[in-house]
Amino acid sequence: MNCKMSVVIVGGDHLGCIPKELDRIGISKIQHLNGRSGQKIRGKMPDKADFIILLYDFVNHNLAYKIKKLASNKGIPIIYAKRSWPSIYLSIQDHRQELKKAGLNLL
Repeated sequence: MNCKMSVVIVGGDHLGCIPKELDRIGISKIQHLNGRSGQKIRGKMPDKADFIILLYDFVNHNLAYKIKKLASNKGIPIIYAKRSWPSIYLSIQDHRQELKKAGLNLL
């Protein structure tokens, strides 16, 4: 894949092998917000992200709401997954059409 994409991952303290696996499918720019506090997104959410991965098993509920609203307002696709590569991969597959409509060709 010649076009590198960017993603914001919200939730989880540690990502383990997730960045390496995302790089394999063409996503090299990764920003991680640990998801512990709703205050943490101020000034940290990039204006231009191709999509957002929300790790719903490791995120503050208030922050999840704020991220969902922000994604909707900016027109950024958001996918929800557990903090594991298989869960993220399946979620990307399940939302493939939605991501394609946003101009993202993954997998």
